[in-house]
Amino acid sequence: MAALSIQERKRLRQIGHALNPVVMLGGQGLTENVIEETNRALNDHELIKVKIVAEDREARAALIDEIAQATEAQIVQTIGKIVLLYKKAPKQNQKLSNLVRHAHLSN
Repeated sequence: MAALSIQERKRLRQIGHALNPVVMLGGQGLTENVIEETNRALNDHELIKVKIVAEDREARAALIDEIAQATEAQIVQTIGKIVLLYKKAPKQNQKLSNLVRHAHLSN
């Protein structure tokens, strides 16, 4: 998977700014259900926020890396307990994709 360019990253951060977290990752760590839910959200929306509810900074960073690897998503931005993940959908859903919705809003 190719790294995101600076321009792509900037555009994704702008879109992500208005999003709310759709997945919460808690103290029980990364479970199959969380991975499935995150994959489903990424397939639908392409760009999602995930909230990591771990107090320890290193534990949070490890969970963020784990979820990115497990879902094959790219980490666009991390701020505190929120991570913005991006994964291009194999077939873009015109109604659900945050990228498509943002493109319509900005026109």
